[in-house]
Amino acid sequence: MPQTLPPNVHASTHPCLQAKLSQLRDVSANTRETKALVHDISVIIACEALASGLSTKSGPVSKTPLGYEYTTTTIAPSTISLIPILRSGLGMLDALQTILPEPVPVHHLGLFREPTTLEPVEYYNNLPYHRPSAGTPSDAPNEGASELAILLDPIIATGGTCAAAIQTLKEWGVKRVIVIAVLGAAPGLVKAASEWPEGVDIWVAGVDESVTDKGMIKPGLGDVGDRLFLTIGK
Repeated sequence: MPQTLPPNVHASTHPCLQAKLSQLRDVSANTRETKALVHDISVIIACEALASGLSTKSGPVSKTPLGYEYTTTTIAPSTISLIPILRSGLGMLDALQTILPEPVPVHHLGLFREPTTLEPVEYYNNLPYHRPSAGTPSDAPNEGASELAILLDPIIATGGTCAAAIQTLKEWGVKRVIVIAVLGAAPGLVKAASEWPEGVDIWVAGVDESVTDKGMIKPGLGDVGDRLFLTIGK
């Protein structure tokens, strides 16, 4: 590990995941292969993240095909949202929807890094904000917010975009955020994890040591959005 990471950052050591991450780094992986690898990596890291971040509770009584009654099991918390960061977060969405036992709302955040300053700029946000009624305290939670937001951000390089998204979700009113990422640079993970230490856990498949002066992880795996949507060289 390049440097000591905060306790709310969890880097996977799953052998299959590490092998798939190595395949994803390869410049020869085409768009179809990149999409499949991002999906597979997301499934594995999401299994680890949700095993730690979710719990179970008893549901209503149902019957098996043989007629025996049993108490169903559901997950907690009861309100969960998936928040992919556009564009590349969309490549992780199907994996999370496959793992979760019931459909959950999907809200999108669009952020990009300004090329000169590398600072995050938000250009799209469809979180369901609700106008507070008269007399509502300014620090009261948003009634439309989920208890848990699962933020999908494949690459955490400088950490600025992820930190900005976390702050947006905190202001929305969520109680907890689980960030799921494919690859992170150690300094960027530290920055993102420190945005809301008591409310955020970051789960990442791999950690590299540093970023370039253009904000790209090295050795990294390139621009995942460009690789997923075949816009390399735009």
